[in-house]
Amino acid sequence: MQNTLLLMLFLPSLISPFIYISGRKNARIAAVLMVAACLIDLVLLYMVGQLLLSEPSHRYVESYQWVPLLHASITFFIDGISLPMEATTLILVLTATIFSIDYMHEKKELAEYYSLLALLLVGLLGVFMTSNLMLFYFFWELMLIPSYFIIGEWGYRDSYRAALKFFIFTHAGAVFILLGIGAIFMVTGDLDMFNAQRALMGASPDLVKWILLALTAGFAVKMAIVPLHMWLPDAHSEAPAPMSALLSGVIIGAGAYAILRITLMTVFPSVATTSFGSQFLHSLSVLAVISAFFGSLIALVENDIKRIIAYSSIAHMGYVLLGLSMFPYSEAVIGATLHLTNHALSKGLLFLSAGALMKQLGVRDIREMGGLAGRMPIIAVAACAAALSIAGIPAFACFMSEFIMFVGAFKAISNDSFYVTPVILVLIATVLSLAYSLRYISSVFFGQTKIENAKDAPPLMAAAMLILAFLIVFLGLWPDLFLRLITTVNFSI
Repeated sequence: MQNTLLLMLFLPSLISPFIYISGRKNARIAAVLMVAACLIDLVLLYMVGQLLLSEPSHRYVESYQWVPLLHASITFFIDGISLPMEATTLILVLTATIFSIDYMHEKKELAEYYSLLALLLVGLLGVFMTSNLMLFYFFWELMLIPSYFIIGEWGYRDSYRAALKFFIFTHAGAVFILLGIGAIFMVTGDLDMFNAQRALMGASPDLVKWILLALTAGFAVKMAIVPLHMWLPDAHSEAPAPMSALLSGVIIGAGAYAILRITLMTVFPSVATTSFGSQFLHSLSVLAVISAFFGSLIALVENDIKRIIAYSSIAHMGYVLLGLSMFPYSEAVIGATLHLTNHALSKGLLFLSAGALMKQLGVRDIREMGGLAGRMPIIAVAACAAALSIAGIPAFACFMSEFIMFVGAFKAISNDSFYVTPVILVLIATVLSLAYSLRYISSVFFGQTKIENAKDAPPLMAAAMLILAFLIVFLGLWPDLFLRLITTVNFSI
């Protein structure tokens, strides 16, 4: 068990060349290798999870000597925040790979596709697993490279243009992240986020606030918070459906995770008691309201099936940011953290079902669809489960995380009346999410039948969607699976 996290991280990277070589002969073998890597990593993560719950610190750590000159070691850890994010990532990559076998079978160069997917998995796992800020930056940039090529090479109409837009925006954001990390090392002499948190308590608040702003700006680009969202609608809508599921599921979620883990839990405590601290959190809540309304209103009038879902992601990141802006009120932050996993699974399924519709029908405008529930029952069940979860309907995953977040929000209001208006406005925005979700369902699956020869999803695409649909209902009825882990984390300052 000593090198479990290292093995989890290097398994997909070591298997990537074999995926490429085998994929040159048979793409299905490459997909099977990718599925096997995800399943093995899930088993290893489960073993670490058992240790995590039994450890008094509720944190499992592995450390390896790296660059003594920079007081840097390769440190991997798992706690109650990172484990749900790791599990969600592996589940989404697993189902996206299974979905891809039927969805991508007519495409060329699939050996490259599956090997790039393996490298993307390495980047995602590393971001959620390392406490070394330099290593975090390496993994953060690693996510960008395979994403660019997958969007550009296997996307839809203007795919390379959308991929370049994604690359420019997120790489520009990464410059601010690098500046923030460099400033942290300059002040503390340490690159470990947990050591830096303690060392920053004695730093100059004037310097720390600039570190805080730089890191937040960089992470907010990846999170697609308005006005830094411009890359998202094009990238999500032009990417192939499996990549859209990962973009909306875990890649933008990585931005929210970084704001929680690094901005709020590492840097913010040193300015929490200053006037700037409260102004910073209040500013986050304002951006949350703007994002929630902007995403919801555009989704309500969009007709492109994938752009509706893309703008919905902006709205839901607004909900998450509102919860994070109430740091350290634990219920609000716990709800926001849980929403990252629930939203990832729900939105991942919504993008997969949209991809299945587009592949089977050859259209992407919801005005050209209608009455498809009877002809495409599996796609209809999967899409409706995902849309109802996104709408916040009880018994589906997103309802519980939103409920916990708003319970925490009302507790925060009792201590800071500023949050009254943001909370009321975001509650109104959730009504808009119900409206665009119902419009989506009714336009696509009910009403007059406009496409007579529609066929349901092939077996493997259907299997991937049904796995996620089951998880969405399961987590809606039994949220304690992840809540028990998240509540082990101490969010107090």
